Amino acid sequence: MKYLLATTLLAFAAPAFADEQPVDLKPAPGLEAVNANCGGCHSLDYVRMNAPFLSADGWKAEVGKMRNAFGAPIADADAAVIQKYLTENYGAN
Repeated sequence: MKYLLATTLLAFAAPAFADEQPVDLKPAPGLEAVNANCGGCHSLDYVRMNAPFLSADGWKAEVGKMRNAFGAPIADADAAVIQKYLTENYGAN
């Protein structure tokens, strides 16, 4: 019975995943690091969704949270590049 339920749920969820569109962030230095380190774990829509709220300190905290709380394997050098990219291109004014 539980296999039938799981199969049914997946059948309805599949079209939702199929409709997901790729997210194009602003082309600028650091975008490669964002795509390589962030996009593998979650949608890059999160960047645009959080942009109105996050200042430089906010983006630094977000990158730190991804590394420390969620275990994202982001090297120190990449973390600095990602923070700079996010702040300069999606930082709250």
